Amino acid sequence: MGYLGRRIGKSQDTGNPTADGTGAGILDLFTNGYFQRQGNVFNAPGLPPPSGLTATGGVISDYSDGPAVYRAHIFTSTGTFTVTTAAAGSFPNTVEYLVVAGGGGGGGTNADDTGGGGAGGFTTSSSPVSTSPGSYPIVIGAGGAGGVAVQGSNGGDTSLFSFTAAGGGGGGAGPPSAPIRPGISGGSGGGGGVSGSAGNGNVYSPTSPLFPSPAPGQGNNGGSGAGQGSLGGGGGGAGEAGNTDGQGYGGDGSSNVYAYGPTNPIMYAGGGGAGRFNGGGAPGGDGGGGAGGPTGNSNGISGTYSTGGGGGGASRNPGGGTWVGGSGGSGIVVVRYQIGQLTAQQKATGGAISYYDGKTIHTFTDSGTFASLPNWSASTSVEYVVVAGGGGSANQEGGGGGAGGYLTGTTPFSGPFSFAVNIGAGGGSIGGPAPLGNPGSTSSAAFPTGTITSAGGGGGKGYDPASTGPATTGPGVAPSGGSGGGGPGGGGSPGTPNDLNYSGGAGNTPATTPSQGNPGGAGNATQTTRSGGGGGGAGGSGGNATSPLQGGAGGIGVQVPTTFRNPASAPGPGTGPQVGGGLGTPGPEGSYYLAGGGGGGVQSGTLVGSGGAGGGGGGTGTSSQPGITNTGGGGGSLPDGPATSLGGFGGSGIVLIAYPS
Repeated sequence: MGYLGRRIGKSQDTGNPTADGTGAGILDLFTNGYFQRQGNVFNAPGLPPPSGLTATGGVISDYSDGPAVYRAHIFTSTGTFTVTTAAAGSFPNTVEYLVVAGGGGGGGTNADDTGGGGAGGFTTSSSPVSTSPGSYPIVIGAGGAGGVAVQGSNGGDTSLFSFTAAGGGGGGAGPPSAPIRPGISGGSGGGGGVSGSAGNGNVYSPTSPLFPSPAPGQGNNGGSGAGQGSLGGGGGGAGEAGNTDGQGYGGDGSSNVYAYGPTNPIMYAGGGGAGRFNGGGAPGGDGGGGAGGPTGNSNGISGTYSTGGGGGGASRNPGGGTWVGGSGGSGIVVVRYQIGQLTAQQKATGGAISYYDGKTIHTFTDSGTFASLPNWSASTSVEYVVVAGGGGSANQEGGGGGAGGYLTGTTPFSGPFSFAVNIGAGGGSIGGPAPLGNPGSTSSAAFPTGTITSAGGGGGKGYDPASTGPATTGPGVAPSGGSGGGGPGGGGSPGTPNDLNYSGGAGNTPATTPSQGNPGGAGNATQTTRSGGGGGGAGGSGGNATSPLQGGAGGIGVQVPTTFRNPASAPGPGTGPQVGGGLGTPGPEGSYYLAGGGGGGVQSGTLVGSGGAGGGGGGTGTSSQPGITNTGGGGGSLPDGPATSLGGFGGSGIVLIAYPS
């Protein structure tokens, strides 16, 4: 590894350190010790330089808190925190942690008021935790699914060491044709449906391995539902109960500084807002809580990924059909520890900041601002990667979602500047007789030299009985995008010819040079059996369904440039596109792959297409797999199922920016 700091005076190679400190250069990025790599910088006579733990896993963020400098490992997907070397000198062998579970899904409706989903359980270390060299598995809880005229599902538990945060409770629902469904208990409780009771906080769900143990100190109760025609109850948050700020409001979450330091606290675990019959829904709580359906006939808004926010309840007008609650936001784990007594000289702010091979790297896993500091050099060359959100997949014999567009390059610009960085969300999934994956959202960086925008991945297309051809156009063809979605396994109503092999969506749409993605694969069908194509990836096209019983594989992603391949941010151990816990996923040439396509589904079988390396969702034969968070991977499809089942969601995008330290 090369030297990471700037110097004033002689270089560290030519300096001649002496006991009075003269003769060598002055390190002005970080003082001696932590970034010492070649051994000839004076520290103290006869004493080795102190250093903190050496560990790998997650996205790396280095920051100062007074005279102390911390390193944080941020996990937005399941992986492994590995301590390779114990701390030396005066630094402790301890870490602090933040663990947030997945938020509960909001209630759905076909007739009445709905409750917001409860936030995922929120827990931090009360005191530093002793560690030693070894591997520590981390499981990130998924957000609960929004209900379809029923209660939302509980979020998944998140765990690190022996600490487990409880998934948030699902929001309640209450159609008149069925008993009132209350909010479900969880890390924070889900809000009640019409006239329904709320779920309690600090409770593990019946699907948790820790049930029926309590989960003290992790959240709050949801709010109770009001009478018909009013609002359901808001989901509880980590900082307050639902309904505290108003009828149906989601409870606010709690802030924490472990990811980015004391100057940039982040709110987590806000409750979902309630839905309303004959009107708009209530706001979600600060900390990623989704709002209730904003109009009379609308789905609830999903909780923000990697916050544990609860999903918003759906809203409905009389005679307005069936509406789905918002999904809960996925969880997160942050592990931090002291690495030195240092003086930072970074040149810009924004995102998670780390240092590798002579470069300062800013990693944006969610939207923010990139702004220069006074020491930004004139015409500094910036290297970037901009990846959009991946497309969602379809549910019935459908194609996999296409990967979000992948753009990389270099550009020089001068300070001062301050511009927005936007991270696109992954696309969801639509059930029904004509299922379709929603496209991913764009990601962008508004550089002074011109905005770089990558296009969201195209959604995978599901089997549509109304689609009758031709097989290259019309409603059966998958949508285009940064990479195109996979095509469905034919169309046509039962008893009619339906052996059309619909093509996948086009990639690189809108066109960029070089290309930001590739097309999805085609489906395959007979009159009785169908399978979908794989979503396109940034590194290759989605695979065609090879037979009516074999879904197409997702297109491969691409490795990020070597500038960003810090070994400390490598994905967790294992193989395959569902291995996360760092920057990207493993692939044929090692790790750090982004923007892989989702695998295609198949009717009445288990041969679902595999996801492409780079975050694409695969299939298990019985259920879909989402694209991994912050990879831009497309969601994986699944076999034939009920119209209310949903395919895998696409993974959110990511933006990387690097410049010389």
